[in-house]
Amino acid sequence: MRASTFLAIFLRVLIALFTRTFFQPDEYFQSLEPAHHLVFGYGHLTWEWMLPQPIRSIAYPAVNVPIYWLLKVSGLAESGRLGDLLLIACPKILHGCLAACTDIYLGEISRVVLGSSYASTAMFLSLTSFFHALALSRSLSNSLETSLTTIAFAYYPWDASSKLSPQLIFNRPKLMKMIVFSALACMIRPTNAVIWVFLYANLFWAIRRHRRIVFAFGKAMFAIGLASVAFMFILDSLYYGKSTFTPLNFLRTNLSSVSLFYGESPWHYYISQAIPILCTTALPFTLHGIWSTTVSKTTHNTPLRTILATVSWVVCVYSFAGHKEWRFLHPILPLLHIFAAKSLVDLSFRPLRPYKRGTSSNSRGTTPRAKSNSRAPSAIHRRFDLPDIPTRYLGLLLATLPISLYIILFYCSGPISVLSYLRSIPKNELSNSTIGILMPCHSVPGYAYLHREQLTHGGIWALGCEPPLENQDLSTYMDQTNVFFDSPKDYLQTYFPNGVNPIFPASPFPTSVRGAPSLLPSVSALSGQLIYEWKHEWPRHLVFFGDLLRENGVQVLLETKGYKEVWKGGREWEGEGKRKGGVRVWKWYP
Repeated sequence: MRASTFLAIFLRVLIALFTRTFFQPDEYFQSLEPAHHLVFGYGHLTWEWMLPQPIRSIAYPAVNVPIYWLLKVSGLAESGRLGDLLLIACPKILHGCLAACTDIYLGEISRVVLGSSYASTAMFLSLTSFFHALALSRSLSNSLETSLTTIAFAYYPWDASSKLSPQLIFNRPKLMKMIVFSALACMIRPTNAVIWVFLYANLFWAIRRHRRIVFAFGKAMFAIGLASVAFMFILDSLYYGKSTFTPLNFLRTNLSSVSLFYGESPWHYYISQAIPILCTTALPFTLHGIWSTTVSKTTHNTPLRTILATVSWVVCVYSFAGHKEWRFLHPILPLLHIFAAKSLVDLSFRPLRPYKRGTSSNSRGTTPRAKSNSRAPSAIHRRFDLPDIPTRYLGLLLATLPISLYIILFYCSGPISVLSYLRSIPKNELSNSTIGILMPCHSVPGYAYLHREQLTHGGIWALGCEPPLENQDLSTYMDQTNVFFDSPKDYLQTYFPNGVNPIFPASPFPTSVRGAPSLLPSVSALSGQLIYEWKHEWPRHLVFFGDLLRENGVQVLLETKGYKEVWKGGREWEGEGKRKGGVRVWKWYP
């Protein structure tokens, strides 16, 4: 194993294990939670899994199933604190190893596209990337999609063109691997097909004059594609107990107003926000690399031009969607790092002589370069194959490391830390009490981090946020979270009883029905207010963000009922919207 490969695996696993902050609910509820539910028989499935026509495939959560199954059959899952630790740490180790594939195979891409002298710089960019530190080692489908896509990129013939010999393009073993990994990436996230529609079209165009090769490649692509679709259909149908093709259901649902329910961004969002955040301090080098590729007149620049066209295509297509997120562009971040690597090496070395046609080069379309200084690489540089680029460039690239550490270790750590407190509650106390979560929906992980079967039958509840599944008007639609935060004091007085029942019975109707049509409110004859059907019982423990206490009358009401603060985590100024003020746990005392 290369030292750089070991370094990538070690670093990604280390980041995964030390990540103790909250980024996206999907990290838990679209990955770990369905797997935990499948193995242990309990867990919180969101509306996407509960629809008559489900839109989520079990393919990605299934990656975690062997780990949970082994912990279950070995009895380790129920071995107290050790079991809690293993249930959280083992999936992290797995996803850290998968994340390392992005770093490792980016090095392979740079060797093929740019040359061996660029590989260490490209890998350095990947290992020090702020966005990779934030997201790549997490159990997000976008993260595995990024790794699988990068592996497929490493086998793609980027120099494919009609001017190149088809025998050089049609390297059957490499093309088979490319098709397999691109198919896997599309299974994990069907929207990944946007990338491969362009790249496959480019490849077919390059070999269009050679019918035998076109037929052979098309046949292989069709066979592997059909096999992956069939496997996905069978897997999901077995999981749901009925014929289910989730990609089609996903497309149908997201063509409605459902996707816009989670936010709408302007058309330039990916250009003005996402790409700068993905690249951070590597952005100047990325832009310089793109610019030098664009203005270059060399005929040997086909790989870089194809990569640039791919990035442009993906950004353009994704920009048509109303709902946008940074992580949707994560699979093309390795391609952006290729341009940054080209820029860094080209700026760090001076040319020996002008490039002339027919002159050998250490990379495709790149002028041979010599080191700008004569100092020998340090032992660390030699050991881990680190790039020998000027200190001023290294300083700029490494400027994000303190921010990365802060994001991994501290920022919004309260929603994760509170689960440690809840796990510390004695199991006999949990069996005779309830927990209510008065937060925006999916603000804390579920049973995959809690793993307390005593709470499965109404022992813990949280506010719901079901989207407008019947194409309701987004401007007037209110989910349970909206109703609660519109007036928390009124909600507590309307949907909770006057007094606390000390035996803490389960709430009759504490949250929205997942995957069901939204509730229609009735009009109160006394107050004229809209009244929903939710009905709560006061729990022993209340979990909420500290900002809730700043709402008019809430703190006084809770104290009057007999609640007192027993735990506080996170920093009050962190978070956004209603997720600010740190996380608090209040407990009822007689």
